[in-house]
Amino acid sequence: MPTLIEKCTALGYEGVELRTTHAHGVELALSAQERREVRARFADSDVTLWGLGTTCCYHAADPAEVEANVAETKEWVQLAVDVGAVGVKVRPNGFQEEQGIPKEKTLEQIGLAYRECGVYAAEHGIELWMEVHGRGTSEPRYMRTIVETADQDNCTLCWNSNPGEEDENGSIEANFRLLQPWIRSCHINRMAGGTYPYRELFTLLRESGYDRFTLAEIQDNPDRERLLTYYRALWVELNR
Repeated sequence: MPTLIEKCTALGYEGVELRTTHAHGVELALSAQERREVRARFADSDVTLWGLGTTCCYHAADPAEVEANVAETKEWVQLAVDVGAVGVKVRPNGFQEEQGIPKEKTLEQIGLAYRECGVYAAEHGIELWMEVHGRGTSEPRYMRTIVETADQDNCTLCWNSNPGEEDENGSIEANFRLLQPWIRSCHINRMAGGTYPYRELFTLLRESGYDRFTLAEIQDNPDRERLLTYYRALWVELNR
């Protein structure tokens, strides 16, 4: 984590989402003292601890598994409070049609579980973002059903820049507009050499009044600093 903060500062990256299981070590097992130390490190830096990226999801066929993920989400919310993060990222991860459960039932289940988590997070002053994620569930029409079922102001979305969101003209506008009212965080990935319309995405974000982070989910590289230097330069150019 100290290296992460140091490099982000030097290379012009203003915020981070700390994803669970990565080398920064900010996990649920941290002691109260360790949590205070994480909070102090970010508070003393110019880097915003934007969020905690979890793998919590609520699509399982087993109710006990869903309950366990709801309980774990609440633990991440408490960790976010302790370390000074703005929010917590969760996700759906697919349907259960192979077990005979209709899509509509799974979407309702996810939405209701998300509502419980959203209420809890709001009570603790933490934002909750559901990543547009999962086999099938990542389709924007299904994500909209989830957040409409949750029907809670703190149950918002993290746009995930997924392949396949483009229409026949290569535009993501229709799908973006479908979810725009709920977008409070955003993931981006490979901006060079791919087909995703990032310039259009950044235009849509600006036009919607989005003034938050776009978080780089990118593969490792042997020359990390060089990669991040060029990545930031491309980000700036695409935002012109």
